[in-house]
Amino acid sequence: MARIARLTYYPVKGCAGTSVDTAVVTEAGLTHDRAFMIAAPGGDFRSQRKFAALATVRPRLTGDGTLELSAPGLEDLEVDIRKDGPRHPASTFSWHGDAVHQGKEAQDWFSTLLRAESILVGVAPDHERVTSGETPGTAAFADGHALLVTSESSLDSLNERIASRGGEPVPMDRFRPNIVVAGWETPHTEDDVRAMRAGSAEFGYAKPCVRCSVPMVDQETGVKSGPEPIRTLATYRRDPDGGVTFGMKAAVTKPGQLTVGDEVIVHSWAGPRPSVAAAEPPLIATASRPAESV
Repeated sequence: MARIARLTYYPVKGCAGTSVDTAVVTEAGLTHDRAFMIAAPGGDFRSQRKFAALATVRPRLTGDGTLELSAPGLEDLEVDIRKDGPRHPASTFSWHGDAVHQGKEAQDWFSTLLRAESILVGVAPDHERVTSGETPGTAAFADGHALLVTSESSLDSLNERIASRGGEPVPMDRFRPNIVVAGWETPHTEDDVRAMRAGSAEFGYAKPCVRCSVPMVDQETGVKSGPEPIRTLATYRRDPDGGVTFGMKAAVTKPGQLTVGDEVIVHSWAGPRPSVAAAEPPLIATASRPAESV
């Protein structure tokens, strides 16, 4: 029986996640997920692809409207969250708009950490966004979609392949998922899910997650430790449009609540279940498209 093994939201895009036993699911995903983002002066988001040190930032949301930030070598900072106020341009791969500037202290803190001018912004109350894919939806500052779903069997299969090549296994946090599913025996079963329910929430498949270089960043140290897992994924997880894939992006079709241990019920599949195609190496294509980081 498939069940939720882990739930994680990432308060600040690109920074460490917070694992929880229970999460409220909104139309934009797990509550607080990517509600904040570090932006360049022109609005482009800061990512671990260029600023791997973001992985070492431990954000914590308190119940009194404060965002606490900690990172090695810096004094902890408490940011009084501005739900509205001065705006700053912000953009992800698939969205451009305005966000709420979170103040000079946070700006200086992140600029010192990253050694580049960086502004902490939050989702504005008038934030509007329509996400793409087979099931449309919305999201806060995630690269493209409300949720990233992975499975334990997919990681186990990957790590077996890495070990056979003489490499070290990688933990799930390299892929920064929101929902990890246990109990699917066939690796990459998540690729074939088209509609599923867990707890009181429901989700629809949007697209496979094409990976960038972020999975090569050690999420504890903030240091790039490649080439795994991308090197091994490239041997059997080539996307038809280019890049390598791991996990699937999903949209929320019914908000609700999730708890670790909830049964995952699939209402529709892309094909017969379990899908042999999901476990076999797909054909390598030469076309390419931008990879997403999370």
